[in-house]
Amino acid sequence: MGIEIRQHLTPPILLVLFLLIVSLMFVFPVLNMIILGAILAYGVRPVARKIQSKLKFESVSILLAMVVILVPLILLVIYIVVELSGMISGFLASNSYRDINNSLTMVSTYLPWKFDINSISASMNSSLQQVGSYVLNYLVKFLSSLMNVTLDLFILVCSVFYFTRDGDNCLEFIKSFVPEDSMGFFNQTVESVKNVLRSIFYGHFLTSVIIGIFAAIGYSLLGYPYGIFLGVITGILQLIPVFGPWPIYWALFFIDVISGNYPRAVVVLLFGFFLSTVDMYIRPALSSHYADIHPLILLVGFLSGPLVYGIVGFIVGPLILGITYAVLDNFRKEYLMEDS
Repeated sequence: MGIEIRQHLTPPILLVLFLLIVSLMFVFPVLNMIILGAILAYGVRPVARKIQSKLKFESVSILLAMVVILVPLILLVIYIVVELSGMISGFLASNSYRDINNSLTMVSTYLPWKFDINSISASMNSSLQQVGSYVLNYLVKFLSSLMNVTLDLFILVCSVFYFTRDGDNCLEFIKSFVPEDSMGFFNQTVESVKNVLRSIFYGHFLTSVIIGIFAAIGYSLLGYPYGIFLGVITGILQLIPVFGPWPIYWALFFIDVISGNYPRAVVVLLFGFFLSTVDMYIRPALSSHYADIHPLILLVGFLSGPLVYGIVGFIVGPLILGITYAVLDNFRKEYLMEDS
C-alpha cells in the first residue's frame, strides 16, 4: 500500500498539490464571492444569450445581462440595510416604553390572572433596545468596512462575467482530468448539479419573489407603514423552509388586535392565509420539473450558510448543500447500487 502511494506521489504531482494548497490560501478570503459568482453566472447566461442574439457582441451582452440581474440584487440589499437602520433608529428615538406599557395594560384586561405590567414592559423595552443597538452597531461596522465590501463586489462582478463567458471552457478543462471510465459519472453529476440549480432558482427564489411582490402590494394597500419593506422581508422568509410568510402576517395581526383595529386584523390574517396557499401551488409547480430537494437540506443551508459566508450564505449555503446531496445521490446510483 505504501509503495503504491509513493509511486503515485511523483514530483510533478507533489508540485501540483503544493501549488493548489498555496493558491487556496490566497483564494479562500474571497472564495464565497467566487462561488456566488459561478452560481449567478448560471442565471446570467440565458439572459446574455438572448441579448447576444440581438447585439452579436458577447461581452456587451454579458454586461447588459449582469446589469439586468445583479443591479436589482445589490439595490435590494442596500434598501434592506437603509430601511432597517431607519426603523431601528426611529424605535430607539421614540418613547417605546409607553407604547409597550399601554399595549400590555390593554392585553391584561382580557386575561383572568394579574401580572406586574411595569416590570414586564421594562424588561421587554430593555431587550428590544439591546437588540436594536446590536443590529445598529452591526450595520455601522458593515458600512465602515466599505472597502472590503467594494472589493467583494468587484470580485463578484468579475467572477460572474468570466464564468458566464468562459464557463464551458472551465468545464472542459475540468473534464480533461477525468478518467475515461468515470466520464459517465462526471456527465451525470454535471446534469444533476444543473437540475439542483434550476430547482432552487425557479422553485424557491422565484417563488419568494412572487410572494414578496404580493405581500408588498397587500401590506401597502392595507395601510401598514413600511409596506414594501415588510413585503421584502416576507419574500426572504419565504426562502426558509418551515417559516414562510406567517411570522409577518401573524405579527401584524396581533399588533392590530392590541391596537383595536379589528377589521384590519381579520383582513391581514385572511391575506396571510392567501399567501400561504399561493405558495403551496406555486413552489411545486415550478420545482417539480427539476431536482426534488428535501426541505431539511434547504433549512440547514439557509440557517448555517450566513454563519459561514455572511449574508451571501443565504444563497450559497442551500445551493452547496443541495449540490452535495445531488452528487452523493448520483454516486450512490452509479457505483454503490451497481456493486450490490
